[in-house]
Amino acid sequence: MPRPLIIAPSILASDFAKLGEEVRAIDAAGCDWVHVDVMDGHFVPNISIGPDVVKALRPHSKKIFDVHLMIAPCDPYLEAFAKAGSDIITVHVESSPHVHRSLQAIRALGKKAGVTLNPGTPVSTLENVIDLVDLVLVMSVNPGFGGQSFIASQLEKIAAVRALIGGRPIDLEVDGGVTADNAAKVVQAGANALVAGSAVFKGGNYKANIDAIRQAGALARGEAA
Repeated sequence: MPRPLIIAPSILASDFAKLGEEVRAIDAAGCDWVHVDVMDGHFVPNISIGPDVVKALRPHSKKIFDVHLMIAPCDPYLEAFAKAGSDIITVHVESSPHVHRSLQAIRALGKKAGVTLNPGTPVSTLENVIDLVDLVLVMSVNPGFGGQSFIASQLEKIAAVRALIGGRPIDLEVDGGVTADNAAKVVQAGANALVAGSAVFKGGNYKANIDAIRQAGALARGEAA
């Protein structure tokens, strides 16, 4: 059976002055997961939020908290993000020479483990950790900033990752420049989880924006009229 279609708005594009309200709003608008981008100003050229903010947001939604760590090193912070209420913790293959150990640590904390790779990183880097993960995240922009345009060459990578996953019960997520206009191509390439920031929060009608992305993805899967 195919993995369910997941829409995961990235709160990086939300109004940081009212994060709790924004999380409640996307929950009410029908999101499946809440995608939390964590940046450290070192691994990526920006600083966003830490575990205390995740902890503060946790009471605002019962949806899956999909926490993407764009930080290096990541291992010293895994426990803090787990205790803060993360459901999925995703680390970059590029962030540590010991990503296998990082994924083991996430699972030992009782959380789902994700692994992600930047646009310039080959799929082969996943081969020796694929059996340790619940999610693979393909970055379709270079991480560090919201509002970037989708890198079309990543469609081939998505397809290659889907082939590597095979029949394993692993979600394939794509993050970066995903919109209602390109969601079909992303899903056709093999993704089932779509992260969208600007495309969800633009204009203020979060439900209509989420619905448009979901409809495009569902059509590509043959699940909608």
